[in-house]
This record gives sequence, structure tokens and C-alpha cells, in this order.
Amino acid sequence: MTTTSAKPAVLASSSSTRAKIAGGPSPEKPFPIKMSGTVIKGFGRGSKELGIPTANLPEEAIAEQEKGMVTGIYYGWAQVVVKEQKDEPQQQHESSATILSPSSSTSSLATSCPATVYPMVMSLGWNPFYKNEKKSAEVHIMHNFHKDFYGDDLHVVVLGYIRPELDYTTLEALIEDINIDIEVAHRSLERPDYAAFKYDPIFSQ
Repeated sequence: MTTTSAKPAVLASSSSTRAKIAGGPSPEKPFPIKMSGTVIKGFGRGSKELGIPTANLPEEAIAEQEKGMVTGIYYGWAQVVVKEQKDEPQQQHESSATILSPSSSTSSLATSCPATVYPMVMSLGWNPFYKNEKKSAEVHIMHNFHKDFYGDDLHVVVLGYIRPELDYTTLEALIEDINIDIEVAHRSLERPDYAAFKYDPIFSQ
């Protein structure tokens, strides 16, 4: 796989033709792809406009892996490891709440080691609907959090590819497809060979 800069298709929504599971029975090359970094401030749109909060990985975390990844939507597992002290006061983070996770309980960030591992979807690319000028890796963790985790450590194991980036005609169409991405990720990760990566060594560092 190589990074692509082709112009995304413009769609109202792709939901009518979406598969509900992505990938084969087991992760295939180049997966698993492991990424780690300190959570940075993103574009501030996840919660405010989409209702789907995200945590952003730093550019260096993306650069280490992007040669093997095309832009688009991925799924896998994620873990936030809370640092004992932060230099800045707590601020409202994009990951303060999440939707479409009816099986998830609401809790504050774990402080014990190892921290809890949750399903995730990750958008890697330029987000054509918003015309981003910088490539970003925006991770939506499928869990409800009470507090932000800017400056905390984020570990991610990417196990599959869901779809390419698309340029939507409406915000509603974008939100609809993201919600389907979340459903696809949940179903895909239920398979034994994918579920096993919840216990990957990266999450016990």
C-alpha cells in the first residue's frame, strides 16, 4: 500500500452499499500497524459539529507508518495511558463524550496500568469535506470519557481498512457514514483473530 493523493469522490452518502464487516477472517498485510504518540489538539470539530469526538496523534507518529497506508478510514484497538501530572490545566477535549456505543459504560479515564483497551476507528488523511491543509490521524475511541486527555499517551493497533476518504455534499451524509464506520469496526473486531489484538504487548508498556 502507498499513500495516495488522488482527489476523493464526491458523494451524498455511501451508506446504501456499505458492507457491515471489513477485512478477512484474520488481519492481512500490512496489518497490524502500531502507532503511539502524545495526544495533541486537533481541529475542534469532532464533538462540536459531528458529535463524534476524536483524539489526534502527532505528525511524527503518522510519518513513521504512513508509507504503508493509504488515506481513509481504519479500525482497530486503542488505549489512553494517563500521565500522572500535566503542565496545563484541564480543558474540554474532543474526546469528552462519544455516541453510538450503547454497550459502553461511562467512566473517567483509567489511572491503573495497564489502562483499558477500547475499539476505535481512525481517519487518516486530509478530510476533504473540511479541506484540511495538513494530513492528520484522528482516532475516535468507542467509549464515553468524562475528561480530556491532551498530553496523555495514545497507543493504537490498526487491524483493517474500512473505506477511502470521501468528499460529501452535506454534513449529515458525512455523519451517517462515520456512524456506519463505527458499526463496521465493532462487528469486525468481534472476530477472534481481531479480538486477540486487544491484548497486544503495546498495551502493556
